[in-house]
Amino acid sequence: MTIREASARWQGTLKEGSGRLRVGSGVFEGAYSFPSRFENGPGTNPEELIAAAHAGCFSMALTAVLGGEGHTPEEIHTIAKVHLGATAAGPTITRIELETQASIARLAAEDFERLAQKAKATCLVSRALAGVATITLTAKLVDAATDH
Repeated sequence: MTIREASARWQGTLKEGSGRLRVGSGVFEGAYSFPSRFENGPGTNPEELIAAAHAGCFSMALTAVLGGEGHTPEEIHTIAKVHLGATAAGPTITRIELETQASIARLAAEDFERLAQKAKATCLVSRALAGVATITLTAKLVDAATDH
């Protein structure tokens, strides 16, 4: 089985300290801090990286589902919005919104919606985030040929 890794280094107190996040392949490394996570300060944060992972995974899952039904997308663009909120347990990822647009010839909008929902259910990251109370999907088919 494949193993992926990332690392985090933190120095200082929670509110005044700072750190760096690095993915194992080295293609991304960025600063993070209390302000970048819980306010609107500069830098990245774990939730932003979760959003990137979810958007990437969903786009690939949708490509696989479409391919399984004989459709090759020209392009898929997905945005994942991870909501960080307060709960009785403390700060919690309370909601994730996936918004995807795809350009696919000869595919009806209702078929696209069905296949997008299937991709959401089979996406590895969606399944890993099953503890998030709500994960929504808005799927929009764009520039699709009307003859199908």
